[in-house]
Amino acid sequence: MTAWRAIRLDMSLPVSSIRLVAGGLALVTTLLMSDAVANGESILLQSTTSTRNSGLYDHLLPKLKAATGLNANVVAVGTGQAIRNARNCDADLLLVHAKSAEEKFVADGYGVERLDLMYNDFVIVGPADDPAEISAAADVKQAMRAIHSTQSLFASRGDDSGTHKKELALWEHAGVDPGPASGRWYLETGSGMGATLNIGTGKGAYVLTDRATWIAFQNKGNSRVLLEGSDMLFNQYGVILVSQNKCPNVNTSSGQRVIDWLVSDDGQQAIASFKQQGKQLFFPNAQR
Repeated sequence: MTAWRAIRLDMSLPVSSIRLVAGGLALVTTLLMSDAVANGESILLQSTTSTRNSGLYDHLLPKLKAATGLNANVVAVGTGQAIRNARNCDADLLLVHAKSAEEKFVADGYGVERLDLMYNDFVIVGPADDPAEISAAADVKQAMRAIHSTQSLFASRGDDSGTHKKELALWEHAGVDPGPASGRWYLETGSGMGATLNIGTGKGAYVLTDRATWIAFQNKGNSRVLLEGSDMLFNQYGVILVSQNKCPNVNTSSGQRVIDWLVSDDGQQAIASFKQQGKQLFFPNAQR
């Protein structure tokens, strides 16, 4: 505020001089606002690989910057790692897709509030000849059991990501433990979605993937979507502001501004307008 105190308008000055000083005041205002954006006006966002791999952030972040003046530095890892990073106070915001883990993060005091942001779905892709015939399965349970009983190759992320958590839930629902088959027909990659899809398409294996990453994925080879449309394959994304009570250095004000924009009509429309190959990849459903 010293810049303001240093400038006084002397009404005895000529009108041209007053206008010059007023112009100087406007310039100081602009410089102060620019400094506010430049000095710390950014947030660290821990997020999933699916949002990055799909190209969503390339579409969304320029719109966020235009609307708020804020930069978002994105760390894209599996949901489990993103949550661990946030627990270590290496985040201002979380944008992930494993609701029970997100709710625990908030319940443990690390998050202020969890909000639904957007959704899409998971699909199971695999070789066109479909050796386990999952495309004819009555439901996801039957499909997972068919992969197990035929010992058809299945590539798992194996990385505690949101997709991996969903996959394990599907195996459990089917009453199957694939763990003992690790390294044989059950291939745990320990990698992100793109790398796992590369292995899956290369080896002719089934893979559980979010639809957005699959649409954007370039190396489909002979693989295609074989199972989709089940309620069990619903894929909800949530956004959480990290709590200053646990992490005193959290950029709370900027993080909240980002959330406010994401759940606003403009932010939700920006999410809805993102398409690849003419297809909408995420569907906004923010809680108000």
